[in-house]
Amino acid sequence: RQSIEADAGLSELWKDVFLFHWKEESQHAILDELEWRRANAMLTPAQRDLGVSDLIDLVGAVDGILQVQAAADVDYFLRVCGRTLDGAQARQLRDTMLKAYRWQYIGSGVQDGRFTKILGGMVNDAQMQRIGAALAPLVS
Repeated sequence: RQSIEADAGLSELWKDVFLFHWKEESQHAILDELEWRRANAMLTPAQRDLGVSDLIDLVGAVDGILQVQAAADVDYFLRVCGRTLDGAQARQLRDTMLKAYRWQYIGSGVQDGRFTKILGGMVNDAQMQRIGAALAPLVS
């Protein structure tokens, strides 16, 4: 929704396609939330703490993939763009691409209000601080 809401220049057909796709994906999110809550209810505090560690490791692994993909995509762009970028421009492109990928695949999810509310209700303050500290360099 955030990507198209404010863009008055998008076609109405595209907005309809996106709306119906969003509705279908929302059904998956609702089922995921129910399963998440069910699984959480069965955890001991020690298991939940291990789950927090696993979550942090998973996000770190996703970020590693994003770093490799962003670098590969920038390298490809630099080869085919039709002009030579100086060192500062290439660094800015690399930084921007990685930042965009991090937002798309990590930040847009973990900063969603519903997600943070649900997660915050499942973990204690110390665990939430660990998650926040792990995410801070990726979503700033």
